[in-house]
Amino acid sequence: MSIDVRETIKDAGLPMRRPRHTLEERSRELGQLVGLAAVTFSLLYFLSDTIELAQGGFSTGQLLLTYVAEAAIPLFVLGLYAAQRPRIGRLGLIGALAYAYTFVFFAGTVSFALTTHARDWDILVNRMSPWVTIHGGLIVLAGLAFGLAVVRARVLPRWTGLTLMAGVVLVAASSGLPDVVQTASAGVRDLAFVGMGMGVLVRGRRRGASSRAERMDSPAPAAGASH
Repeated sequence: MSIDVRETIKDAGLPMRRPRHTLEERSRELGQLVGLAAVTFSLLYFLSDTIELAQGGFSTGQLLLTYVAEAAIPLFVLGLYAAQRPRIGRLGLIGALAYAYTFVFFAGTVSFALTTHARDWDILVNRMSPWVTIHGGLIVLAGLAFGLAVVRARVLPRWTGLTLMAGVVLVAASSGLPDVVQTASAGVRDLAFVGMGMGVLVRGRRRGASSRAERMDSPAPAAGASH
């Protein structure tokens, strides 16, 4: 006697298991959004720094651009951590959380600059001292921790972790140097996250192609079971 197992479960009102590939596809789609966000908002952040350099200080439009970019950083950094679990380990979690927190603070400094009409970064630092300096030091430690965790995890390209580590150190070391040097240093940090985002995108596409190939090669499910 042949019965349709799926129809029996449906008629009995029992919950049916969600197909595994559907969960995998949703996870992959979320990863693609994280990768795209890391690329897009890192480039946007560098653009805002370049505009600030070109005009010699802040402007309302430039600050709004900076705020959008900085507000997105905590989200995609945590997403990049999730994309490398479990291999990125506890160091990666600590680094990601600390890095995310610092940019919640720095996004707040942009709001402060907008409301107080600060003309440039030096004026803003003087008004918010010593908190900017403290959080600047924290971002170096967080960037070193997260970058090292990325290198160790070997999920994303190793050069991206090394570049992030170099970038946060360069940003701190160039704080008293000409603006063009500071902007270039920030660009190294932004390049690291662009590379991580691209790594997530490429990895997701490869996994998607592999999953589709497996489904095409697997035999079609039987219509029913025999007793």
